[in-house]
Amino acid sequence: MRKLGFTAAGALLLVIAEITVFVLVAHAIGWWWAVLAGVVTTVLGGIVLKREGVRAWQRLRAAVSEGRPPGGEAGTGVAGLAGALLLLVPGFITDVAGLLLLIPPVRAFTGRRIRQATEARISAAAAGDLFGPRIVKATRADTPGGPGPGPVPTQASGGGEVLQGEVIEGDVIDPQHRHHTP
Repeated sequence: MRKLGFTAAGALLLVIAEITVFVLVAHAIGWWWAVLAGVVTTVLGGIVLKREGVRAWQRLRAAVSEGRPPGGEAGTGVAGLAGALLLLVPGFITDVAGLLLLIPPVRAFTGRRIRQATEARISAAAAGDLFGPRIVKATRADTPGGPGPGPVPTQASGGGEVLQGEVIEGDVIDPQHRHHTP
């Protein structure tokens, strides 16, 4: 319920800011030009939304058909669709945010943030299936309780060596057996 209150307050502030910016732009370039600019960006948003939707779907299908994890394509596609939707919404502030999301480096950055947010909310197995292998920073452990002075591996219940570390990006991959480890 508290999130809903923050969302409503944020939406109200955005509406007030959009009206303020519209009035300032209208005073600077004229009321009719400001209205025309708003209509043009809304129409442009509809066109871009259709184009981005088709492109995102094609990239997603291509990733699946090629056997690649589709998560990266989905994150970038969501960023592009969000940019198009922001263009579709009337207002100059949302138009600027939407145009920024259509710039490839900004879209890629936003797609990575969407990926990180998604990975934080789903299981590691689902994240591995969706986004593919991960890069792992690990150290060998000489006891099950922690890293020791030397690389003395112990056997895990699954038959592999016990490693300690943190997942930096992707799944843990056992280089000796060439398969994913849980």
